[in-house]
Amino acid sequence: MLTLTADAVAVIRDLTSQPETPPETGLRIASSSADGLAGSLELSISGGPHPDDEVLEAEGIRVYVEPGAASFLADKTLDVEITEEDKPTFRILRQAT
Repeated sequence: MLTLTADAVAVIRDLTSQPETPPETGLRIASSSADGLAGSLELSISGGPHPDDEVLEAEGIRVYVEPGAASFLADKTLDVEITEEDKPTFRILRQAT
């Protein structure tokens, strides 16, 4: 299953805990390929999971993973890097074995 670094959890919390967002707001990861393969992923803020999404909860945040992306991400870790402009850049890393 996808794991999250502490930095990723902190950034997701910042992105999804704005006063105007519903309580179920989370980060959604979906395949952007037309054939459903997870060769290219899209990350977005979602007000809740889609019907078939896997739901990952960690430290008060939620990540919704679309089924086409879930198998690709099963052995991965979501990390984040903050650029010089203070913008987060998410990265997918292989989990350490």
